[in-house]
Amino acid sequence: MNEKFILLACGSGASSGFMASSMRKEAKKRQLNLKIKAVSESEIEEYINDIDILLIGPHIEYLENELRETTQDKNVPLKIIPQKIYGRLDGKAALDLALENITD
Repeated sequence: MNEKFILLACGSGASSGFMASSMRKEAKKRQLNLKIKAVSESEIEEYINDIDILLIGPHIEYLENELRETTQDKNVPLKIIPQKIYGRLDGKAALDLALENITD
């Protein structure tokens, strides 16, 4: 698999940073070639042309429609990380969610 770029976004980038770290550990265990980065929602546009999927924290779900307009034009899937996964910082489940939705 070619390197895939997973972008996580939350309000400030802090909580998504913990999730990204957990996902990177899981990706390393699986020996997957992934770039996983966390940003604040205001930084998404800077990365939109380079990512394979955008995952957003459940606490910014209110931005979903606005973000879908941005991602649709770039053919980038957008998924909201379920609260159950996000709250536990379950990197395995979040990584599975991303991988299930990345298109080749």
